This record gives sequence, structure tokens and C-alpha cells, in this order.
Amino acid sequence: MDKRIGSQMPTKSLFLPYEETLADDAVESYEKSGREAYEWQGNLVSPMMALNDDGLWTHLKFGFSIPRQNGKNEVVAIREFEGLKKNEKQLHTAHRTTTSAAAFNRLLAVMEESGLEEKTDFNKIKATGRESIELIGGGRIDFRTRTSSGGLGESFDLLVIDEAQEYTADQESALMYTIAASKNPQTVYCGTPPTPISSGTIFTDLRKSVFEGNSIDTGWAEWSVEEQSDMRDIELWYRTNPSLGLRLSERNIQSEVRSDEIDFNIQRLGLWIKYNLKSAISQEEWERLQVEKLPKLKGKLFAGIKYGFDGTNVSLSIAVKTDDDNVFTESIDCRSIRNGNKWIVDFLKKADVQEVVIDGASGQNILADDMKKAKLKKPILPTVKEVIIASSTFEQALFQKTLSHAGQPSLSQVITNCDKRPIGTQGGFGFKSQIEESDISLMESMILANWSCMNNKPINKQKIKY
Repeated sequence: MDKRIGSQMPTKSLFLPYEETLADDAVESYEKSGREAYEWQGNLVSPMMALNDDGLWTHLKFGFSIPRQNGKNEVVAIREFEGLKKNEKQLHTAHRTTTSAAAFNRLLAVMEESGLEEKTDFNKIKATGRESIELIGGGRIDFRTRTSSGGLGESFDLLVIDEAQEYTADQESALMYTIAASKNPQTVYCGTPPTPISSGTIFTDLRKSVFEGNSIDTGWAEWSVEEQSDMRDIELWYRTNPSLGLRLSERNIQSEVRSDEIDFNIQRLGLWIKYNLKSAISQEEWERLQVEKLPKLKGKLFAGIKYGFDGTNVSLSIAVKTDDDNVFTESIDCRSIRNGNKWIVDFLKKADVQEVVIDGASGQNILADDMKKAKLKKPILPTVKEVIIASSTFEQALFQKTLSHAGQPSLSQVITNCDKRPIGTQGGFGFKSQIEESDISLMESMILANWSCMNNKPINKQKIKY
């Protein structure tokens, strides 16, 4: 009886049509090392290295997602080795230094085991975080850990984005133009589906654009389940792990079956989740506080202003008491700090504001001075302890349903895609965003406004009797 192995074809894929590919030559060179390319690896290399009628890469971008420990990096090594022989200048980037170093050692082993010798056939530099291999008479590959500035000023033909689930927009901004001058550029993205704490969004956006038909010259392949599934279903193990029975065993996967079903679905079954699956505040929790029409309000407004920790944006929100002594809140805007504080001061001068709370070292003192010049009431600059209390007050209001809102999309997006972050050493917490395009300062300004409003005591008017 033949040994059972995982599915050698992706569960989902989209490739552009092609007739010619360099895959056979690439696999042949790789297998001279004594390794054997699995069928599924060849099935990926073929479209990845496909050529169009002009002899250029069919896919300018090629992404693939596969559960852990299946051998995705061997696919990349096959592509890189052949690229070196074709005189390509390559850049292999990874999220972690250890991953980048492992990729360098892997390709180096393939070359040496293929019979190539250092100083005769190639030269290498083995400096942690800045490794490189140069084939004599051929191409060169550099291995780097990604940063927001890494790669600037350099030019490459092939850009490899390893651990693509952690690839961020600022990193892409630094790296995407490094292949712009190449006559035949290609970017390869490889990774696993992002977890709720993954920092990158580019891999997810690439996948989305492919399946929505919005991508150009892009190929994609993945082994995945469509929805959260039973982690004990062995059939799913074989469907989503092409190297099961080759380099993975049922016993090893069985040992991974633990209490965290979501993590198993992502890491072993290739599930792509929505970011808010594990948000500290669920969409249901936030939506149940939404009101269809504005409640009856009383008293003055309370303003919360938050300067983002990275010094990029500043957000303004307001809160006001309702007739039933609950709080209604609304965000006014989130703008770049480069726009200055005039828009904030203008709003505060026109609105009937009782109290203003400003947090954020990057701008709170400057705004306080601007308010003083405008003859506005002195704002509150909260202590760390008060910021912690503000977050706790908001969480209590959320669960006790004493807070309401109008369902603003921008505010809802950041609140339903957030995690808690520790503040101080006594168990205090604040919040952080799970997705880059949502600025947490918008949520934090609302939290400050709510705290100010909840803490405020009614002003007792002086009564004069005669």
C-alpha cells in the first residue's frame, strides 16, 4: 500500500497562463545537492518562474501561504539558486534576524552540497544580519532583517519577503522601489496566515487583491481551510499540509493539538482570520452600544485629545452626559500633527466645552500653550495613573452599557480591532491597534473624553436669598 501524503496541489490558487518556465532547470540544479524537491514544491516553482513571450517573468509578484514546517523555504532556495546562476542581484528579507540567517545557511548548504566551493565558485560574507553570497561570474544575494529604512539606495532584481505575515506598510515603502530599475524584477512573498498579533498587513492585502480580481501580474497559492475547523480532523491535516507523510508525521501534528483551537487553525490548517477575531472589544460588544438617533443630552461637552505615541497624528473626541446620566461619545477627527493645532483650537473656541484633557508627550504642552494664547480654559494633562483609570473607566462603561455612540466607521474599526497593552508595573492597561491603518489615538481620545465626562460633578449654582 502506498504511503499517504498531503495534497500536492494548493487548496486555492490563481496563476496567469504561461507556456514556458525555468522551473525544470531550477529543480535540477537544486537536486544536485542530494535533496529531492517534493511535487508540491515543483508545482509552485513552475508558475513562479514562468516566462512570458518577451522572456520576462509572467508574475511580477508571487505570493504563497502554507502551514508551518512544510518546507516553504526550500521553494525559495530553489528560486534563489537559479537566480544567482542567471546573474540576478537578489535581496532576501525576513522579520527576524534568526530567520534571515537560517535562509543564508540553507542556500549556502545547497550550493556547497551541489559541488560548488567557496573562493573558487563563490564568495560569502557571514556577518549576522548582513550575510551575502556572490557567485563568481554570476549573481549576488544579500540577506537582511527588515526595517523601515532597510534597502534604501540599493537596487535588486529579486526581492524575497520571508515571514510575509509580518511585512508592514512602512517596510514596503522602503523596499518596493529597490527593484524599480531592474529590467526583469520579481517579488516573492512567502509566509503563514497572520495571527491576531501579527504586525503586517501587506500579505493580507495582496491575497485580498488577488481573489477580488484587483491585482496585476500577480500569482498566488495557499493551502488552507475556509473557516475555523475541527483540529482533530485528520483529513484536514492532509488537505492543508502537503509535506505530511514526507517530512511531517501524524504523530507530530497530534502533539500540536492543544487547547488553543484558533492558533492550530491558523498555524497548521492555514486559516485566514479577520483581525477582530480576538480583539479586546468585539464588534458585537461595540455595536450593542450604538444608538439610531441622538439621545437627549444635557450639560456641556468634554473633550479628549490624544497625540499618537509615534508623533504622527493627533485625535479629538467629545463626550456629553445624557438625560439618564449615561455618556454619549463621538470622535471629531484624526489629523496629521503637521497640520498644526489651529483646527483643534478653533473647535474648542466654538464648542461649549467644560473641560479638555490632553495626553501625549509629542504635543500636549504645545497645545496647552496654544490654548492659553487663545484665552481658553487651562486643560488637564493626565498622569499615567489617570490614563490607566480612564481605560478602566471606559471598559466598565462598555460592560455596564452606560456609554453610547452613533456607529462612526472610523471609530468602530479601531475599537473592534484592538488589543490591551500594559501600562506601568501595577497591572494597568491601555490599548493598541491590531491593524496599521487604524490609529489607536482616535480610540484613546474618546476614552479620555469619556473619563472626563464621567468624573465631572455637576456645577452647583450659587443661590442668593434675601
